[in-house]
Amino acid sequence: MKKRLWLSLALVYPLMLTGAAHAADDSKPWLNARLSPDARADQLVKAMTLDEKIQTVFAYFSTEFTPKKFEQPKEGRPDSAGYVPGIARLGLPPQWQSDAGVGVATQAVSKKPYERTSLPSGLATTATWNPQLAFAGGAMIGSEARSSGFNVLLAGGVNLMREPRNGRNFEYGGEDPLLAGVMVGEQIRGIQSNHIISTVKHYAVNDQETNRNHVNVKIDDAPARMSDLLAFQIAIEHGKPGSVMCAYNRVNGDYACENDYLLNQVLKQDWGFPGFVMSDWGATHSTIPAALNGLDQQSGYPFDKSAYFNEALKEAVVNRHVPEARLNDMVKRITRTMFANGVVEHPVAAPTSASAGIDFAAHGKVTQADAEESIVLLKNYDNLLPLKAGVRSIAVIGGHADVGVLSGGGSAQVYPIGGSAVPNEGPTHFPGPIVYHRSSPMQELAARSKAKISYNDGKDLAAAAKLAASSDVVIVFGNQWLAESFDAPDLNLPGQQDALIAAVAKANPKTVVVLQTGGPVVMPWLHNVGAVVEAWYSGTSGGAAIARVLSGEVNPSGRLPATFPASVAQLPRQVIDGDGKTKDENILEKVSTDYNIEGAAIGYKWFDLKGHKPLFPFGYGLSYTSFAYSDLSAKAGADGVEVSFTSKNTGKVDGKAVGQVYVSKVGGGWEAPKRLAGWDKVALKAGASGKSTVRIDPRLLGMYDSASKTWKVAGGDYVVTLAESAGATPAASVKLHLDAKTVNVKGQ
Repeated sequence: MKKRLWLSLALVYPLMLTGAAHAADDSKPWLNARLSPDARADQLVKAMTLDEKIQTVFAYFSTEFTPKKFEQPKEGRPDSAGYVPGIARLGLPPQWQSDAGVGVATQAVSKKPYERTSLPSGLATTATWNPQLAFAGGAMIGSEARSSGFNVLLAGGVNLMREPRNGRNFEYGGEDPLLAGVMVGEQIRGIQSNHIISTVKHYAVNDQETNRNHVNVKIDDAPARMSDLLAFQIAIEHGKPGSVMCAYNRVNGDYACENDYLLNQVLKQDWGFPGFVMSDWGATHSTIPAALNGLDQQSGYPFDKSAYFNEALKEAVVNRHVPEARLNDMVKRITRTMFANGVVEHPVAAPTSASAGIDFAAHGKVTQADAEESIVLLKNYDNLLPLKAGVRSIAVIGGHADVGVLSGGGSAQVYPIGGSAVPNEGPTHFPGPIVYHRSSPMQELAARSKAKISYNDGKDLAAAAKLAASSDVVIVFGNQWLAESFDAPDLNLPGQQDALIAAVAKANPKTVVVLQTGGPVVMPWLHNVGAVVEAWYSGTSGGAAIARVLSGEVNPSGRLPATFPASVAQLPRQVIDGDGKTKDENILEKVSTDYNIEGAAIGYKWFDLKGHKPLFPFGYGLSYTSFAYSDLSAKAGADGVEVSFTSKNTGKVDGKAVGQVYVSKVGGGWEAPKRLAGWDKVALKAGASGKSTVRIDPRLLGMYDSASKTWKVAGGDYVVTLAESAGATPAASVKLHLDAKTVNVKGQ
């Protein structure tokens, strides 16, 4: 894109650069906020020229792209994901788009990145099982986006964990469609509470990074509707995102961003989604098929091979290959979303300073609360944790725990204030570098303990073991860096970390392992260590969160949002389909993966179906106290099943119970023996009890019927169980008889 084009565009909408709102008058009825978003968008589309419509459906990358000699748009936010010019004469503001999986991100090429607050990873937030925390975190990053001059956030990752080695699992919501859909939906709702637009992504079945641009995912309609698509459906219902971002991969032969089944039939027709579909950066492959099959906006040009939705789309409309009514629908969906989310009435302004007036201290507390509830205590032999007051010496080993906490890489990368605590580590180019947030678990622990704390980087196993042997307690950090564009080769900690932990544990059995991982890992040393804590990627204040859990200031209440396999052999695919060493375009017709193998039986459902015993089951997590569950009851109603139960803290420490409701059909017939049907997280003082009520969605009681596009609940007996994980012996169970029932595609 030539510089003179950006100069000419600047003349079209100079008023928009001020961020000033436009007042409504009789000549601009679309600016009347008392009208419905649909009515406003209809009026606006009628007033637009063909060129203005084309301009609205075509988005630019907002970062210099040297390989294609592309210059950042003058009016775009520097080093950000995207930009769509506004139309000053109509009062339509530009769209300033930022990557935002866990916070306001910056493209890796920037020498002056936005330094912003990072939430824990999406998987960590889901591990809280606390929808209120998800909303609060979304609201926080949404406010920082607004302060940074962005009104569109590329957030809301809800792809299910079919493949635990997927490099982007840390951005998503785990393996269960209900849990992932609710938690991600709440984060989206929080983001959009700031009068900005959030996406939900990556639509759909985009569950591996290997050959992600072209891999053909094979999956039938019914299992898709009961798994990956159900997660999206629930997230959309809860969060009401303004946009859906379609994915890179192909689905049953067609690219996701020109897939009539996904975009027109499922999303827009069956679910009635009123917003717009934007492509992922580089995921548009055509003009006419993409437009006709449901794509509304091409994103991030020049990532794609061509400017498909610019002059080519204009020509297709003029020549009637694409009806102008379809273009009008594309524009209406985009502008309706802007009206519905208050983007026009509440314009964003360019930040006046690097900090943009953000209260980083307050936001640090928001992300710390998230991190603290996300931490999962996996093992605690002989109550090694919390650390005892009489401990005189502590060895902290590995993981750069002396200076910071690990984060995931790629487009979701949020840069910390002051830069990474560990510079120049990892790839020099995308998806690197490896970034550590400046919150040291060791320093935070030192502030809470009278013990002598010594650090060893873990590179010399003998030296680490020697320090461990001379210490009362050892805390060793195991890191797994994952990022967009690649998958993990296996489920082991990389490098010599497994050997390091084994050597340290041999020297001192009072070893606590703190895992900073993007997903499940195996633990060949598990039986030899005293305690294991899964801390995920814990964000800006992660060091404080980890230290508060280890010291006992916080009672861990995280629960696993994904099954931890005992080995790769337990997975539906022992080897990820594809060839990570060959460029995608050279294997276009050769790479496919068959998700019909497991169908809707993802994660714990697969393990139940096959009788596999995992290392740790879905929903698992220990506490420094104990809980008992009782008074389970279930009754059928017009809109589903209502379940009630009581949780009691039977220990001596305040804590948070997570009562999990599972449902099974007597006689089988489902994709797996049981499904998560609901949960409730309750804070309980020692000795106190709390009452919970959970409604089971009819979709979780039925099977999807593709022919009629309905959910059919079979008549018969069902068992509702209350348990502390998918693998635990039920604390209580009740049998329930249900009459046959059919609900529509929306579960109504």
